[in-house]
Amino acid sequence: MTRYADRLLADGEHVALRTRQHWLAPIIDGRVAWAILIASIVLLLLTSQIREPQIARDLFGWVSLALLIVGLVWVGFVLVAWYSQDYMVTSRRVLKVEGILNKRSADSSLEKINDAVLAQSILGRMLGFGDLDILTANEESVDRYRLLANATFFKRTMLDQKHRLEQEVFQVPAPPLRASPPSPSASPSGPTITGDVPAATPAAAVVVGAKAAVVGAQAAVAAAPSDAGGHAMTADEITRALGDLADLRDRGAISAEEFEAKKQELLGRL
Repeated sequence: MTRYADRLLADGEHVALRTRQHWLAPIIDGRVAWAILIASIVLLLLTSQIREPQIARDLFGWVSLALLIVGLVWVGFVLVAWYSQDYMVTSRRVLKVEGILNKRSADSSLEKINDAVLAQSILGRMLGFGDLDILTANEESVDRYRLLANATFFKRTMLDQKHRLEQEVFQVPAPPLRASPPSPSASPSGPTITGDVPAATPAAAVVVGAKAAVVGAQAAVAAAPSDAGGHAMTADEITRALGDLADLRDRGAISAEEFEAKKQELLGRL
C-alpha cells in the first residue's frame, strides 16, 4: 500500500532517505499512557491477593480492568501515530508528514536551506537521536525535527542532496565556438558575434516576472522577456532567480512543468 507521503512527490523527485522519530519518542510523549498501563497491571496483581471482603475485591478488580483498557487504547494510539510519521529527504526538499487520519505535511526546499543546527545530548549520541533545526538564508528556523532517529545521517544526507542539486544547476555546457574568425571589414561600431549564442536575460526581469506570478500571472513566469543585448547572468543571479521560481512552484503558483521549462531557459542564458 502506498504511503501518504509518497503521493506528495512530484514528477522526477526521488527519495534519498526515509525515517521517523526515534523509538524513545512514543515512550516519552506517551509517558502518561504507559504509566496508566503499568499501574493497572500492578493493581490487578494486588487485587488478586485480596481475599476478604468480596466487595473490595470486586471494586478494585473493575477499576484496574478499566485502567487497563484505557492504557492499552492510549498506548496503541501513540504507537500508531509514531508509525505513521514520515521524515524524508528527497532530491528537491525535506518533507515531514505526521498524523493518522488527519494528515499534516510540511516541507522545505533544498534551495532555501542555508544550514541545519543539530543538538544531541549524551544519551542521544549513544542511541543515535537528536533535535534538528532547519535554517533559511535569514537564519530563521523553518522547521524542527525533534527526537529524530539517525539525526547525523539525516543531516548529512540533506546537505549532500543540496550540494548535488547545486551542481546540477551550474553544470552547464559551454557556448559553441565561433564558426569562423571575424572579418577584417567588420563594422567598427562594435564586435560581431557569430554562432548560436543563447540570449541573456537580466536578473531583474526574471525576478519581476517571478513575483508577478504570485498574484496570478503564471504566464509571466513562463514567458519572461529576454534582452538579447543584456549582460550574461552571473551564478548568484541564477541562484536567486531559481530560488524565486522554486518558491512559486512549492506554493502552487506555477506547475512543476513550468518550473522545469523556466529552469532550462535560465540555464541556457548563463
